[in-house]
Amino acid sequence: MVWRRTEAMIKIFNRKIQKRRRQYLRNNAPNAEAILWLKLKGKQLRGYKFRRQQGVGQYIVDFYCPEYQLAVEIDGVTHLIREDLERDRRRQTEIEKLEIQFLRFTNTDIHENLDGVLQTILDWLIQHQPPLTPP
Repeated sequence: MVWRRTEAMIKIFNRKIQKRRRQYLRNNAPNAEAILWLKLKGKQLRGYKFRRQQGVGQYIVDFYCPEYQLAVEIDGVTHLIREDLERDRRRQTEIEKLEIQFLRFTNTDIHENLDGVLQTILDWLIQHQPPLTPP
């Protein structure tokens, strides 16, 4: 599904109130996020556009592919604490209400299997491509 930019979307994505927080997160990215960003930025993954630290409603996702409404999250060790897991679940449920889907990886996935992570993302994008319409 491809969304068209509307006034409602402007209020959902990258709200001005989050600008400083998004900038802070970009400038202080954990190592795993920085590594993945080097492979996603500039449409390096087969021409798919990704944004880093994208505001979605009151939340910020690590990476976002707007064309496919896909959020990619990298979870560090802090995400293993029960309270953090529950907060992540609530956050993801709220974002999924906006028809945004998630792929989650761990820092370890990035450090030990970056090619596998990239292939998983690519496979998801290919699987969710809209069918070609005849001319």
